[in-house]
Amino acid sequence: MEILKIALMVAIAITSILTVLLVLLNRGKGGGLSDMFGGGMTTSLNSSGSASKNLVRLTVTLVVIWALLIVGYGLVMKMETGI
Repeated sequence: MEILKIALMVAIAITSILTVLLVLLNRGKGGGLSDMFGGGMTTSLNSSGSASKNLVRLTVTLVVIWALLIVGYGLVMKMETGI
């Protein structure tokens, strides 16, 4: 059971880091803090529409995997304590 907990924690850490990186790569929709500081000027330099959609899909998929890993870790912890 200890190996499963360690594997889940490593997977959670990796997906957390990848999620942060993918969120930072996504293009902003405008009207936020990035536009206030001049981020709206570079919207034409971002990726094409299909690449942006794929990046959003990848980000959402990774977040769902991350959430499932956390639920799995919680279930393992609950089974271990017997509550």
